[in-house]
Amino acid sequence: MTSAPTDSELVELANTALYEAMERGDQTAMEGLWLDDEYFDVVCVHPGWPVLRGRGEVLRSYALIMASTEYIQFFLTDVDVQVAGDMALVTCTENILSGGPAEEDGALGPLVGQLVVATNVFRRSADGWKVWSHHGSPVLAGSADDGDAEGTDSADGSGPEGPAQPSS
Repeated sequence: MTSAPTDSELVELANTALYEAMERGDQTAMEGLWLDDEYFDVVCVHPGWPVLRGRGEVLRSYALIMASTEYIQFFLTDVDVQVAGDMALVTCTENILSGGPAEEDGALGPLVGQLVVATNVFRRSADGWKVWSHHGSPVLAGSADDGDAEGTDSADGSGPEGPAQPSS
């Protein structure tokens, strides 16, 4: 006999569904994943963006990103799920591979890799676990040639080009 999934497993499935919807460019799925509650407004911070508040603004941002991204794939690592009652916190590293528009000859456009650490907050609703907040921050790491193991040259976190700046 198979046991029912735990809250942690259900939250992890909801978290995975968020990234899969992005990969597919599925706005309808994205809309179904975010909390729709008159008392709790959703919040989102994409790397390099200001804070977005409100379901409409957050969903528009995903529509814009998905419409302007030819290819995107997420490999999630360091996933940690914590559940407390009707709230859950997921932290993970988004290992992102994305690509620009195809070349004129139809070849795949240039691929770019990026690391983002993310915090996703979920609330339990009548329809299951829904995203309440997403915050993604770029990982600013240089190569071993750039300085110490953290990719910096000085105690203030600046590398060869000066203080670290977030990517957009």
